[in-house]
Amino acid sequence: MGKRLFAAVLACLLVLSGVAFAGVQDFELVNATGVDIYEVYVSSVKTNSWEEDILGVDVLEDGDSVTINFTGHEGCKWDLMVKDSDGNSLTWENLNLCDISVVTLHWDGSKAWADLE
Repeated sequence: MGKRLFAAVLACLLVLSGVAFAGVQDFELVNATGVDIYEVYVSSVKTNSWEEDILGVDVLEDGDSVTINFTGHEGCKWDLMVKDSDGNSLTWENLNLCDISVVTLHWDGSKAWADLE
């Protein structure tokens, strides 16, 4: 009984601290655009403004990927915007991140699209 009680208490502490669990909205962002991405924004569809640039000072080079982690956020519907070094932006709206684990961005010079897995 002592081991079970200890395991239950430990599990409760991990849940309360949020340490052990990833957000259901976590996803991998793959850059297959042919250009480097300098800014990435992910905001709830309920928000009328873009949140902070997720990359900060980092650059998501063409062919690379990054895992976007959520903690303490609710809701499944999110908008995504990326910008290149010149400030040109591409936007995808109303992505259900509870059902998507990989977003691969493409651009052929005139048209942008995303493959969602």
